[in-house]
This record gives sequence, structure tokens and C-alpha cells, in this order.
Amino acid sequence: MKRQLKNLFASKQQKESAAAELSSDKIPQHVAIIMDGNGRWAKSHGLPRIAGHHSGMKTIKRITKAADRLGVKVLTLYAFSTENWKRPKEEVEFLMKLPQEFLSIELEELHENNVQVRMMGYKEDLPEHTLRAVEAAEERTKHNTGMVLNFALNYGSRKEMLNAFKEMAAAVQTGELQPDQITEELYEQHLLTRTLPDPDLLIRTSGELRISNFMMWQLAYSELWFTDVFWPAFTEEHFHEAIRGYQQRARRFGGL
Repeated sequence: MKRQLKNLFASKQQKESAAAELSSDKIPQHVAIIMDGNGRWAKSHGLPRIAGHHSGMKTIKRITKAADRLGVKVLTLYAFSTENWKRPKEEVEFLMKLPQEFLSIELEELHENNVQVRMMGYKEDLPEHTLRAVEAAEERTKHNTGMVLNFALNYGSRKEMLNAFKEMAAAVQTGELQPDQITEELYEQHLLTRTLPDPDLLIRTSGELRISNFMMWQLAYSELWFTDVFWPAFTEEHFHEAIRGYQQRARRFGGL
């Protein structure tokens, strides 16, 4: 028992030491994560895919706390894409229940810690129970001024960009907007991230080296960090490793 307590204490010390190694003035303002590998993690443990999704939900809590402690301002999590509807019906139905389950358990603690919950995606396609849970969380935390926990749910970057083009084209057609008035800044006001800064750092788990239709405009100058670790196994230490890697890079934004 003493050995177990010693190991737990050492683990806590190691976590604190790892966080202390990070430069507090170089913490990324906005971290985006493609949470990948739930199904493969489950398969590697002899479990059904839905068990991986459920375990991945626990990782969300762990990494949300880690990001908040470090002073990250926005944490965007790619929870469900516009392409994920192609998955088996049973899996989609399970995934649509996870926001409700997660928020029913964690919402009050998030609220107590001044976290503001948001959703970025297309609500009209979501089941009623999923939408109710998300909107209740947004309403409960809308006045919070701490970290923004932004769930990309039923989100696809191509659809987002296409909708922005259509909105501006409609404004040109009615004479409200002239083509030479279209700027990057104006275009960004038609994106779902209009009130958020672009991500400084993108993390993707599971070893895949692609961005999978995720914030393609917004990631133009983001630092990318990939790991072979599956999302359910992604720890606070892995998160610190990603931040450390980010802090060791020189961001030039096209300059010298």
C-alpha cells in the first residue's frame, strides 16, 4: 500500500514537473484536436468500437482540465464530422448520445470552473436529444469568461466554406456587396469560427497524417502535431508534450 501511495505521489510530481517545464508566456491561445483512434483502441483491447468512444469521452474531461490549467483560451474538439453519418447506424446513434451523457455528468463542474461550452457545426441535422443537451450547456455557460470548450459536432470545413461563398454571392447579387469589397476579414465573418481566433496548434491522435476536412481555412498557419497514441490513451503528459513541441517552433507566418 505504501508503495502504491508513493507511486501515485511520484506520478503527481511528474505531472507538475512536466507542466512547470512549459513556458507560461508561450501557451497556445487556441488548441484544436482531431480525436482519432477510438475504434482501433477498442479493437486492440478486444472491445466493441462503442467502448472506445465511451473511453474517449473520459479523455475529453482529462484534456479539458489540462488545457484549462495551462491557460489555453480555446479548446476545439472534433467530435463528429459531416462525413461520420456514413458510419453504421448503431455507431452513429451511440455517438449522438455521448454529448448528452458527457454534459449531464460534467456540465456543473465545467460551469463552476468558468468554462464556456460552445458548439460549432450544423444543428439542423442533429437528433433532438443531442441538440437539447448542447443548447442547454451553451445557455448554462454563456456568461462564463474562462476557457471556451468548443465542440465541432456535425462539422465539415468544405460545407462551412461553401456556405460562406454562397452568403457572399447572395449579397453581391442583391447589390449589398461589391466583389472588390470581399476581403479575408469579410470572408472570415461568414465562417462558424467568426468569434474565435484561428488555432495556434492542431493535435491529431492515432497516427493518421491528415486534417480530414477540419478547419481548412483556419489551419493555414497552425502548427501541426501528430502522435501514434489512440485518443482513449492520450494523457495529460502527451498533451504537455504537444505544447512543448509547439513552444520549440518558430512561427513566421510566411515571413523570415
